[in-house]
Amino acid sequence: MAHKFSPHLNHTSFLQNPNLISHSNRHLPLQFLAPSLLNNNATIHSTNQCIVWSNHRRFGFLTAWVVQNHEFTDEFEEKDKISEGYEEEIEVKELIEQSIWIQMKEIVLFTGPAIGLWLCGPLMSLIDTAVVGQGSSIELAALGPATVFCDYLSYLFMFLSIATSNMVATALAKQDREEVQHNISVLLFIGLTCGMVMLLFTRLFGAATLAGTENESSVHLGMKDSWGPLKALAAASIINGIGDIILCNYLGYGIAGAAWATLASQVVAAYMMSQTLIEKGYNAFAFSIPSGKEFLSILSLSAPVFVTFTLKVAFYSLLIYFATSMSTHKMAAHQVILQIYNLCTICGEPLSQTAQSFMPEFMYGVNRSLAKARSLLRSLLTIGSVLGLLFGIVGTFVPWLFPYMFTPDQMVIQEMHRILIPYFLALVVTPATVSLEGTLLAGRDLRFLSLSMSGCFCLNSLVLLFLSSKYGLQGCWFALAGFQWARFSMALLRLLSPNGVLYSEEISQNELQNLKTA
Repeated sequence: MAHKFSPHLNHTSFLQNPNLISHSNRHLPLQFLAPSLLNNNATIHSTNQCIVWSNHRRFGFLTAWVVQNHEFTDEFEEKDKISEGYEEEIEVKELIEQSIWIQMKEIVLFTGPAIGLWLCGPLMSLIDTAVVGQGSSIELAALGPATVFCDYLSYLFMFLSIATSNMVATALAKQDREEVQHNISVLLFIGLTCGMVMLLFTRLFGAATLAGTENESSVHLGMKDSWGPLKALAAASIINGIGDIILCNYLGYGIAGAAWATLASQVVAAYMMSQTLIEKGYNAFAFSIPSGKEFLSILSLSAPVFVTFTLKVAFYSLLIYFATSMSTHKMAAHQVILQIYNLCTICGEPLSQTAQSFMPEFMYGVNRSLAKARSLLRSLLTIGSVLGLLFGIVGTFVPWLFPYMFTPDQMVIQEMHRILIPYFLALVVTPATVSLEGTLLAGRDLRFLSLSMSGCFCLNSLVLLFLSSKYGLQGCWFALAGFQWARFSMALLRLLSPNGVLYSEEISQNELQNLKTA
């Protein structure tokens, strides 16, 4: 019967066949066989389940030599592939590390001037308070409620600032200059309209210009330019200070002089930012009335943000309400710690603006990449954690070690020291929280943001009611810490979810299509 060789060789068949061994001993020493030939790597099958190799000694030698060469070649190729893959992995890790460091450098360069933007408003209010208070205690008392009312009303219109920077950054990500110009014109018109509404309510001369100035600064931030608004608002602060001194102290205009100085400073700031926009090739004095569809699009973006900011203001108002219902010493301690807390949290707000300015490029831009968006979020969380720890340590040590900077009253100082632990817990997580919420705003996950804020407000309001009745001022601040940590946890879980804006390609594509149709 004819026998056939299978292409599969079994080296144990070689060793188990005495004829093969005897022939191999005469013509092919055993040491010439590859070790792999002695380790069961190929198979020979015949129709009789036996091997007949009496007349094929040379063929066996050639077969062993070819198999040995093939195995050596495959082994070298595998080693080369492993080494190449290892080198590529090292290069990818180096590129990722370089990318993260570059992103962190860009974030620091952007957030540095942006911190100045957030500090200019409180600084100008502080200048007005200091100058007016030197002239008349009655006018100082009148300035307090008026300033608080105007500032809180402006804060409620912050939704327009968020919508401006978001829409401008998204249009720039798509590299559509015409859409950028149209968004600027429409949003400037809406901003001035809101300013006129504020003017009717407050009858303060600077209110109308204030809303327009906030919109123009948001346009610059949407273009990743934080230096232009900072220069304008720094000049505005200087003009406001000089105007207050001249009009209030030398000309005797009092609180009216402070209002005129504020008006002049805001007009100058608006003009400087308009000139910066013109230098970039945009018309800063073009106004467009939005169509019904555009108004609904802006409303769909602004309404959830408005709800979010309103609930945030409402919770802080409840916190103040429960604190003021306690003793005078507790209310004074709460006021001191709250002012330090507000100053530290303001320094973390630029991280939210950074996310809204940089994220749209990776989510909706021409070269969109969710992997880069996730890398940017890691950088934001890293910087937010460092800033939170830094502000928490510094902000806690100041009232702990230097309480006499604020009050000489020992009872007030004792109340301040009692709330330092919940104060630290609330402060340390705030920068990371605003960076997460800024990412949700950039991804336009507004429905979740408004619903989560509503849930946090309702739940923590009940916690605030219970803890304040049981533990006083310390319970109020533990409720605030719970409010901040609840916001952080819900935003983080949403962004890490497979259905979140940073992981779901389907959601991103749908959102991208909605942006195109809008």
